[in-house]
Amino acid sequence: YRGSLRGSGKRQELMTPGAVLLGNAGQCFECGHEHGLGDRCLSFRYTPEYFERIAADAGVSRGQRDFGLLRLPLIRPLSPMIARACAGLAQRTDTSWEELGVQLASEALGLANAPLAGTSNALPSAVARVTRAVRMIERQADGELALGSLAREAGLSPYHFLRTFQQLTGVTPHQYLRRLRLRKAAVRLASGREKVLHIALDCGFGDLSNFNRAFRAEFGVSPRTWKASSQQNP
Repeated sequence: YRGSLRGSGKRQELMTPGAVLLGNAGQCFECGHEHGLGDRCLSFRYTPEYFERIAADAGVSRGQRDFGLLRLPLIRPLSPMIARACAGLAQRTDTSWEELGVQLASEALGLANAPLAGTSNALPSAVARVTRAVRMIERQADGELALGSLAREAGLSPYHFLRTFQQLTGVTPHQYLRRLRLRKAAVRLASGREKVLHIALDCGFGDLSNFNRAFRAEFGVSPRTWKASSQQNP
């Protein structure tokens, strides 16, 4: 859950599920699991020439083709790609990894030049506290999780927990939980074998209309359209 790039101040970031660790040509990186038992990571590597071509075709100026950020949190523009990657890893779809790699590079270049909160000044104790809350959200994603409960898990007041969580993950606890639920739903929809209503309720949404609105806002299409496109265009 903790990633760092060497050679540029040895910055470190908390890598929550769905986050993207960025690196430039010639930089080394390392990932550690100081506060957990490990997870599954997916790596995309590009030759400098191929990456330059993607950047040029995407209209990215030469001065913006190096990443100044270490990490992109799981924000809305990344959600469809992260969900497709998760579905591919779970063998729910026959994912085109080459296409996904091109799309991810293009999107990351644009997002990396937008102002995002950094976490390089976070204390190790803050990282450990927020990581406990993240694990709790993952374990109980389909249940009711109040801010107070998460704050108690982290050993912080609600105010300090909310501020620290957002600083480290880039989103609020509520946004993180909803995005996690939606990603799980998208992966299950990609298999094409379950009803939309059943998935919505099982992933923690109280009713289908609320799920449909949230899904469309996150992925730009309805759950049924996502399900159909996952089957027709692997």
